[in-house]
Amino acid sequence: MPAVALDHYTILVQDLERTRDFYTDVVGLAVGDRPPLAFDGYWLYCGGVPVVHLIANRAGDPEIDGAPATGRLDHIAFSAENLKLMKQRLAANAIEYQERVLPRLNMTQLFFKDPDGVTIEFNFPPAETV
Repeated sequence: MPAVALDHYTILVQDLERTRDFYTDVVGLAVGDRPPLAFDGYWLYCGGVPVVHLIANRAGDPEIDGAPATGRLDHIAFSAENLKLMKQRLAANAIEYQERVLPRLNMTQLFFKDPDGVTIEFNFPPAETV
C-alpha cells in the first residue's frame, strides 16, 4: 500500500522545554494531546494535526551532545501566513534567517534553524511578497 500523507516527524532534542517553546512561540504550533508514553516528550499540532513530535532521551539512550548533523534530512517546510509578523517574531527571538523569493512563483521563503540545528522553511503566498 502506498503512502498517502506525511504523518509527523520526530526530533530527539537536547532541551525538551526550550525546543517546545521554539516550536510554539516561533513556529506557531500548539502543544496537544499525547498518549502516556514511557518517555518524556510533546506532540505539537498544526491545524489540528500532530505533525511534530519532540522526545527527550529515553532510558539507556546515550547523552545528546551538540547539534548533530541531520543525515540526509535537509529541512522541514511549512506553508505559512503573515510574513511581516514572522519576521518580527524571528527578530524578537534573535533568530537569524535567510529570505528568498522563488522566481516565477513570486513566493517568499524564510529559512531558519531550531535549537537542535534542524532547518525550518516557511513558504508564504505570493500576495505577501513585497
